[in-house]
Amino acid sequence: MSSSAFYIRPATVNDVDGILQLIIDLATYENARDSVKATPELLRQNLFESPLAHALLAFSNTGTTTEKDKPIGLALYFFNFSTWTGRPGLFLEDLYVSPEYRSHGVGKALFGELAKVAKEKNCARLDWAVLKWNQPSIDFYEKRVGAKAMSEWEGMRLEEQGIDNLLGWAPSEQDLRGDRP
Repeated sequence: MSSSAFYIRPATVNDVDGILQLIIDLATYENARDSVKATPELLRQNLFESPLAHALLAFSNTGTTTEKDKPIGLALYFFNFSTWTGRPGLFLEDLYVSPEYRSHGVGKALFGELAKVAKEKNCARLDWAVLKWNQPSIDFYEKRVGAKAMSEWEGMRLEEQGIDNLLGWAPSEQDLRGDRP
């Protein structure tokens, strides 16, 4: 498959169903299908109405009209900030290419488009995480993309209950105003 056999563009609100399907496909590949809580409404809100993240989609340029309208790849990303560089960074939350389109340059092309976005936004870094068991992706990232594993960093996460637990540590409005009895 040549690069003319597919094209990449920023996602639009009309792509929400396709984005959700690719998210489900990725979760299924990662044996975590039950972890998907995203809905079309949440994606609409968080990608388009109050954009907290962005998506690039790859589409087949061959086949039937239906196949052309169905996305074959996804790069979902958001911006962060590095205190050390004093510049933004781009964090790739998920990259997924449908199995039948792998090894045809779609993943590399998505990374190329991410690089354009990162350069446009003056990003100092492009970061992402990969599951330790996903050796095909690790090989692709290291050998084809040129990425280096950050073994000195350990990923940490709080989910909703953990976030709720932290609320008890937040100062009260009275404390913030300095109103002491």
